[in-house]
Amino acid sequence: MDMGADIRRPLGGSPPPDNPDIKRTAFLLDVDGTILDIAATPSGVVVSQSLRTTLKRLLEESDQGVAFVSGRTIQDLDHLFTPLNYPSIGGHGAEMRVTVGGPIMKRYRAPLTESLRRQLCLLVTVDRRILVEDKSYSIAVHYRLALEQEAFLRNKVAAIVSADLAGNVEVLHGKAVIEIKSAPFTKGLAVRELMTHPPFAGRSPIFIGDDTTDESAFAVMPDFNGMGFAVGRRVAGTVHCFPAPSDVRRWLERLSGGEESRPR
Repeated sequence: MDMGADIRRPLGGSPPPDNPDIKRTAFLLDVDGTILDIAATPSGVVVSQSLRTTLKRLLEESDQGVAFVSGRTIQDLDHLFTPLNYPSIGGHGAEMRVTVGGPIMKRYRAPLTESLRRQLCLLVTVDRRILVEDKSYSIAVHYRLALEQEAFLRNKVAAIVSADLAGNVEVLHGKAVIEIKSAPFTKGLAVRELMTHPPFAGRSPIFIGDDTTDESAFAVMPDFNGMGFAVGRRVAGTVHCFPAPSDVRRWLERLSGGEESRPR
């Protein structure tokens, strides 16, 4: 977890709106650590049936104004949230789908070099608990099961990247993960593009994210009269912080008219 890049503030802040104009709002949602609880491995996350129902209802109530903004590929997101293929930004902005079930646009094709991929994949030989995930547009080095390796991995990845003179590479430090991706694309740039397409154009976005990889998306919210909400810790540029993904799920359920919105 990258402690240096975040501004530490108490949880909370301005409360999230209870009754936003859903049809004029774009709900932009990071996935891991935001609407899903983080698991020991990327494949270990659980999408509950109640969350599927909430998202489907919110998609309908908002006239399809819901999109995922994730480091995962869109193919992976589709697998997680089947049967609906949601509007999505995947690969930290490398690909995009602007409508439900629409075509996936490959926004950037510049790959990481084979030499860089090979060197990063060799990190698994250091400790079998380290997981190197090749996401095509980026490579994620997960060390949630080997937290004591954090300093070594930070230094080693920095050395590998600095030696790879052929690539224009950005390193993102997240929650027990180091992401290495091509520098030209970011979530923030992709959100800017998404907001020019129907049904998102002209709406005010709410972006919810939990990690340093989401900061570029938080940064563009004011340009669209939008708001950023963090999860787990306050981050610069956000107006509210949900304590945990479960709180995000409950808020989305209330907005969509689910069980949480009904009188007890």
